[in-house]
Amino acid sequence: MSLGQSLDLPSLDRVDTLAQELALLQDKGKRRIAILGSRHVPVVAIHLIELVARSLVQEGHSLITSGSQGVNAAVIRGVLEVDPSQLTVLLPQSLDRQAVEIRDLLERVLHLVEKPEQDELPLPIASSLCNQEIISRCDQLICLAFHDSETLLASARTAEDMGKVVSLLYFD
Repeated sequence: MSLGQSLDLPSLDRVDTLAQELALLQDKGKRRIAILGSRHVPVVAIHLIELVARSLVQEGHSLITSGSQGVNAAVIRGVLEVDPSQLTVLLPQSLDRQAVEIRDLLERVLHLVEKPEQDELPLPIASSLCNQEIISRCDQLICLAFHDSETLLASARTAEDMGKVVSLLYFD
């Protein structure tokens, strides 16, 4: 490269986002972090998600998630091992509408918010509404998804539009 050539610099909006993310990393304050993700997760990733959830709570942050299998269940298990009082779980519908496999885990959650008024909605719509509420309650969103996870990707875009710091990680 000659001295006369310019460097490709990132766009200003990306620089602002990067600056915001770096400031959050340096901020030692406690944050309310939402972690949302796919129901279908590779087994190795489950252990990593549990470790991340435990670590964030040990650092003093509180976590908020929803109540499905996969990523959300891993977050719940990780936090319950460390400090159950630092976890809030918002369900898209009532507890009895949740999968049988996860109900035992959900019954151990201290701060469980059910939405029985959404029981008659299709699950994708109820989940989208639930994710919006979760995002409104957090400072930061960590989203673990596949490239075709429409509801999760829409939630990540919503969080970005609201000015939240979003970390979007893909399994594929």
